[in-house]
Amino acid sequence: MTFPAPTRRRNLLPIIVAVVVGLIAICGVYVVLTATRGGDEGDDKTATPRREGCTPLHIAASSEKAALLQQIAKAYVEQDRRFDGKCADPVVTSKASGAALDALAAGWDPAKDGPVPQVWTPASSSWVALLRQRLASGDKGGLVPDGKLPTVAQSPLVLAMPKPMAEALGWPDKPIGWGDVLGLTNDPNGWGAKGHPEWGRFKLGKTNPRFSTSGLNATVGAYFAATGRSTDLTDKDLTNPTVLQFVKSVESSVVHYGDTTLTFLSNLAAADQAGRGLNYVSAVAVEEKSVYDYNQGNPTGDPALAGKGTKPRVPLVAVYPKEGTLLSDHPYVVLTNASDEQKAAADDFLAYVRDAQQQQRFTDLAFRTYQGKGGAGLTTANGLLPDAKFTVIDPPSPQVLEKALTTWDAQRKRAKVLLVLDVSGSMDNPAGNGQSRMELAKSAALQSLTLLAPDDEVGLWTFSTEVNGAPTPYTEQVPVGALSANRKRLEQVLKSLSAEGGTALYATTRAAQRKLVETADPGRINAVVVLTDGKNEYPKDSDLDALVRDVDTSDKEIPVRVFTIAYGGQADLKVLQRISSASRAAAYDASDPTTIDKVLVNVLSNF
Repeated sequence: MTFPAPTRRRNLLPIIVAVVVGLIAICGVYVVLTATRGGDEGDDKTATPRREGCTPLHIAASSEKAALLQQIAKAYVEQDRRFDGKCADPVVTSKASGAALDALAAGWDPAKDGPVPQVWTPASSSWVALLRQRLASGDKGGLVPDGKLPTVAQSPLVLAMPKPMAEALGWPDKPIGWGDVLGLTNDPNGWGAKGHPEWGRFKLGKTNPRFSTSGLNATVGAYFAATGRSTDLTDKDLTNPTVLQFVKSVESSVVHYGDTTLTFLSNLAAADQAGRGLNYVSAVAVEEKSVYDYNQGNPTGDPALAGKGTKPRVPLVAVYPKEGTLLSDHPYVVLTNASDEQKAAADDFLAYVRDAQQQQRFTDLAFRTYQGKGGAGLTTANGLLPDAKFTVIDPPSPQVLEKALTTWDAQRKRAKVLLVLDVSGSMDNPAGNGQSRMELAKSAALQSLTLLAPDDEVGLWTFSTEVNGAPTPYTEQVPVGALSANRKRLEQVLKSLSAEGGTALYATTRAAQRKLVETADPGRINAVVVLTDGKNEYPKDSDLDALVRDVDTSDKEIPVRVFTIAYGGQADLKVLQRISSASRAAAYDASDPTTIDKVLVNVLSNF
């Protein structure tokens, strides 16, 4: 079946400023974000069959397609495929595009980054352009071959909306775009302007453009929508007050940011199962195929989980922004470090992946082929519009794009964050690198402050159990206030922390959220970040079910979300998952304490 291809205006040549992001593990509908987490949603190694005498071909693939490529690689080996009488076994590793970019630019450390790849297939050619620039600026030579690169699949950016909400805006017959989002965001009646006051205000789910391809594409799309054009965004546009106000208004509707769309999709699935899906989020900027995955009950998109999840009560549908959209084109890069035999093997595996039978495996999962054609997964029944005609926006020049990101830093929704750090006695345990958990956590917390803006509001609590006659197991070290005013005090307190006592996790989490609820700001992202290395050890408050009910944000007009970090191997990750999921946030896994600095970067990408 052939579907209309999108209109393309120019070659894609964007540059994305990215921060390393790593592995996602999903437990049910609870999101667990890990220390080595990668921006297209993860790092993971999967064993593949090996043939005696065949050369391994290591492939680093962005995670939304890595599991499928692993299945295709397995079939390639099982068919005993050969080229020129030789053989090679593809070994596909899920590696976030941003993480792979940084590793390749730095020289790739196998001990830290995994097997050195001979092939890299990120989510977008944007990452390749950035790698070329970094290598050129560092005078490191050409790791990426010159010329146009082949691709393996496509998926455009869409606004995924609960079907009743999209229908209220005229879907599927009426074109919908960023302007409609702005209209609802600015309307004091919110969804009441469309006859549905019960849905409240318009809420947007959007990842951080400095971490995520979908977040960057959504940001660029909003800038273009503000100009009324689909090409030629300029420096002048980025200083135009009308353009800046348009983007700032869109950002004001953001629920929170993040390094992956799966946080939103998994939280939405949890809310949907509780019958509250329409209260969590009104739209999420995602790849088209993610709408299909969600509607199949598989927000992770892992083919191995297909058919095992519960389909949502309220499905999502794809809105193709009428102002135009950006495309994830999934390039296939044979790196110049490959041997001649590996290059030949890479070419043969690419030919196998682009064969009609393998391309059908992509289209069955609602990818488009490398030529832009849809297939069995791209149906209205799956929430997609197979006949939709949309314009592909080409990103601006690298210089303008970098300025757009810098401008977004000023336009983004500000945060009000209470950091809550475990200082129980176990924090003095060794972290495995000659330092204690406490020392590493203090250093990471100090570094994380540099990721926030001066006008973000930040406070600090510590907790253990009552020690030295303290009336509560938690202590307000620095009241929440502007970072510009609090920074010096925060730094002083963090440097002086010491470990003592047990772990009053439940009482502290409840009290911290209640404290922030008292002063929650509707114009900010309000959140508590709890870092703990242990389990609840406080008999005075040991009822987890009661805590989960208390932190539930589903009926709150101004929600205060609780992001949790399981620090070290003794932390109770499943409990933290329940707490974060109830508050429509995310739990992060730093079971390896030496990765806490990366985890805090990922946590703070939500703000």
